[in-house]
Formats: sequence, C-alpha cells, structure tokens
Amino acid sequence: MFLSLESVGVRYTRASGARAAVDGVTLGLAAGQVGVLIGPSGCGKTSLLRAVAGLERCAAGRVLIAGDVLSDAASGLHLAPEQRRIGMVFQDYALFPHLSVADNIAFGISALPRAERQARVQQMLDLVGLGHAAKRAPHQLSGGQQQRVALARALAPKPRLLLLDEPFSSLDVDLRERLAQEVRSILKESGTTALLVTHDQLEAFAVGDVIGVMNQGHLEQWDDAYTLYHRPASRFVAGFIGHGVFAPAQIVACAAGPCVQTPLGELHDMDNCPLPEAFPLGECDVLLRADDIVHDDASTVRARIERKAFRGSEFLYTLRLESGEQVLAHVPSHHDHHVGEWIGIRAEVDHVVTFPRVAAAG
Repeated sequence: MFLSLESVGVRYTRASGARAAVDGVTLGLAAGQVGVLIGPSGCGKTSLLRAVAGLERCAAGRVLIAGDVLSDAASGLHLAPEQRRIGMVFQDYALFPHLSVADNIAFGISALPRAERQARVQQMLDLVGLGHAAKRAPHQLSGGQQQRVALARALAPKPRLLLLDEPFSSLDVDLRERLAQEVRSILKESGTTALLVTHDQLEAFAVGDVIGVMNQGHLEQWDDAYTLYHRPASRFVAGFIGHGVFAPAQIVACAAGPCVQTPLGELHDMDNCPLPEAFPLGECDVLLRADDIVHDDASTVRARIERKAFRGSEFLYTLRLESGEQVLAHVPSHHDHHVGEWIGIRAEVDHVVTFPRVAAAG
C-alpha cells in the first residue's frame, strides 16, 4: 500500500484527563486511489487526517507513505509536516486575497526556476479549468472556482499525498456533488493519491474509491461504497449509511435452506448471512433499506403512511405495518398517496443483512 496506517491512535489531554480521539485505526490506500473518511461530528476523522499530515502526534501506531515511516509512536519518530511532502486543502480554501489566482498557485513552488514555475502554474490552471482566470483575484471567483484554485495550489508542488478537510462544506448543496465529481476527475487525471474528510455521504460516494466509516474514534469499516451499503460490517455502519430500519426477524430452516422470517414475509437470499444457530433461537434484527421495500397494491402486506418526503423523482415514505413495525420505502413520485393512507408493500431484498437483536426502547 502507498499510504499505510497501522493501529494509529491520537489522544488529547485536558483537565479532565486524556481522551482518545482516534483508537487503533488501520487502513491502506494504493497509489492513485482516493480515500474518504466519513462519520458523525466528533468521531475522530479530522484528528486522523491531522495525524497523517503531522499536525498531531500519534499516541500509538505508525503512519507510512511508500514505505517511509512518517510517524512511529513506539520509537518517538515524528516527521514535521513540512518534511512529509503532503499537500492540504482546507475547508476555507485559505487563499491569499492580495495575490492573483496564478500567484496563489505559484506560492508553494517559488524555489523553482521562473520558466519551470510558470509552466507548472499553467499546467495546474489547465488541469482545474481556470486558464482564463489566471490574473483575477480570489474574491472575483465563485466558491467552486476558489476551491479549484486551492486544489491547484496544493497539487503544484507535486505532493506524494493530498489531504482534503471538509473541502465542500461551505458551498451550496447543489454545487457540492458536482464539484466533488470534478475534484475526483482532477485527482484521477493527475494521478494523485488523496484522503478526504467529509460528513456528507453523497460527497463520499462521488469522490471515493474506498470509504471509511468512523465512530467514536474507531474505524468501523474501510470498503467501497457498494459494499458499505449492501454489506455493512456493523450495525452502526448499517444505520449510518443510506436510509433504512432494523426490523425484528428470525432465522429458521426453510425447505430450500435457511431463510429469515420478517414482518414482510420470508427472505431467502442468505449469502454471507449467519446460520440460525448464530443467534439465540435464531432471533435477530434484519436491515431493511428504503429501496428494499416495493409499493405493490396486490400485496397482502399493508402499511399506513406516517410521513412522506418529496425527492423529485420519488417520495421517501415512512410506513407503519399492521404489526406495529416501521419501515421506509422509496416510491415513484407519480404514486402520490396521502399521509394516513394504507398501501400494499412487499420486500424485495437482494442482500439480506442481519445483526444481533436489540431490545426496543421502553
């Protein structure tokens, strides 16, 4: 792996004592890959990014790039940030307002000969599609253009690794996903290995080759987006990624092999699922995503619409089954049913995911 984190820990000391912000995180990025760290506020993703950058010391573990050890808590080795050849793009862009776009990009390569420096700046301007804006001041650009200038400035010194900390959070929602896709294209075209932090799932899916879900300092899963969504490794990942609920179920022996009995009927796609004996009496919770529930007027299973959220091409319905369980469903928006109405639904689950039973609150 090009970037390797081995059991990395980060601790902060306060008056109340030491607190582990990151605890035992291990992950790897191949050269040219884009990794994303995602999770709720305070989960440790930015602390982990800062440890890679050298802005925080590792309390445990090692950080390596291309086999070079940057941090090693056991030996006390801690390479200074400026010695790591790592570029950073911050949330607020941190552009110099008194410098032109071209001069901002040139800032980190001032030691190069003039002709080489100018050629590199032009190359970066072309890469981010801002060749026409070289002489403009940052305040004359849109937020998305400023973000691309910040990216070009970070790439100009040819860093071994690029770190991006919430790079799109200050932009309009409509712009974020589009710019995320543009940034991915720029990183791929330049062959840059990158690690990005975000709290937005759509950004993570748009940018990342591999995505890590963090929770309370731990890395719950490090995988591609498809696997995170369809094969979550933990209950936390299952609940954090996408829309879904956990419904009480039981794994039993059916005629064709093990199946899961649920309030919506039997589910039979049991690949990679535990056998009945994995849970006491086979009792478990099954993950039912909104796209696992299909509106079907012919179905004998009925559900009452409790809430509906318009999403353009579809509604996200919150439904209550006659048995009392709640499920979610994506329904085409031309099926415009009223809150309080009963509709037919059925389960169409391609990936059955089960977890140990958790007692209902109350």
